[in-house]
Amino acid sequence: MSTGGFDGGLTRRDGLPVLRTLPTQLLTTGTATLGGGLLALLHLPLAWMIGAMLATAALAWHRPVAVLPWARPAGLVFLGLGLGATFSGPVLAAVTGSLPVLLAGGVIAIATGFVVARLFTRLAGTDPQTGFFCAVPGGVIVMAILAQEAKASVATVTLAQTMRVLVVVLTFPPLLGWLAPHGQYGEFMAPRQPFWWPGLLAMAAAGLALAMPLRRVGLANPWMLGPCGLAIGLAATGHLPSGVPVLLLNAAQVAMGASLGTRLSKSFLLSSHRLALAAVLSSAVLSLLLAAIAWGLAWLVGLPVPALILGMAPGGMPEMALTAKALELAVPLVLGFHLTRTVLCNLLVGPLHRAGLRLGLL
Repeated sequence: MSTGGFDGGLTRRDGLPVLRTLPTQLLTTGTATLGGGLLALLHLPLAWMIGAMLATAALAWHRPVAVLPWARPAGLVFLGLGLGATFSGPVLAAVTGSLPVLLAGGVIAIATGFVVARLFTRLAGTDPQTGFFCAVPGGVIVMAILAQEAKASVATVTLAQTMRVLVVVLTFPPLLGWLAPHGQYGEFMAPRQPFWWPGLLAMAAAGLALAMPLRRVGLANPWMLGPCGLAIGLAATGHLPSGVPVLLLNAAQVAMGASLGTRLSKSFLLSSHRLALAAVLSSAVLSLLLAAIAWGLAWLVGLPVPALILGMAPGGMPEMALTAKALELAVPLVLGFHLTRTVLCNLLVGPLHRAGLRLGLL
């Protein structure tokens, strides 16, 4: 169900009465929170997001679902502040010193799209151009926009990229939670800041103000990037007024999990068995390929293996950054990888796509 805007009266822009929509949003939110809480009792990594996603998806199989329009943006604002707060001055210097590795990891991750695109195209039966945008590990929104500019099938790309994020979210947190040592990456770990409500609310207001112009220019994840940039600047200069309490980070997980779960309606999952299967299989191949490359790159440059595996994982930036924070896996380094890849996707995917067409690689 869409969560479109309002016209100021009692009818939404998508024609749905407000009074019909609000109970659906509240039921979805309550179900998502319950699902997250149940998995949290089992002490699973990223429990609030995965539980919220699975519970919302189960509800969506039987009835319409919707999230409150402001829930995900609000969650991303506090997530951005929480992630940015991990960048103390020494940590920022360590991440900046790793910039060549971040750039290399981003380019390699994008280049794997050429490898996986052929597999995806063969499995899904799509044209090579669409297959390329389905296979490149960029964000769902970024790749959909780039696919539209290249006149590829936006619906196919959106479905494939969404399935890829779901595969990564359901596999990487539990595997890394089981295999990776936590909190042993001193140069990339900042001390936790106590939270102070007036300072936190002031940061949230300033972060929201920074996010608005980023949204207007069409930047992906503006609600997270604006507050994150603000918190990085404050933390790196020693002027951070407050940390972000765990309660708000858990609420952000629920908001993002519910947003992912609303996409998993019965019509979505049954619309194309072949495409969904191709997305799952190609995502598994891409994940294994990038994990192996990350392992080798970490060994070569002397950086922590789990952080590089998560940094090069083909998942969305908010989801992977949250995983890093939940597992205490060098959050700034992981976020640095995904920020770098987001920038490189905007700069390189279009030219690489055109070059691949000219060279017959697609």
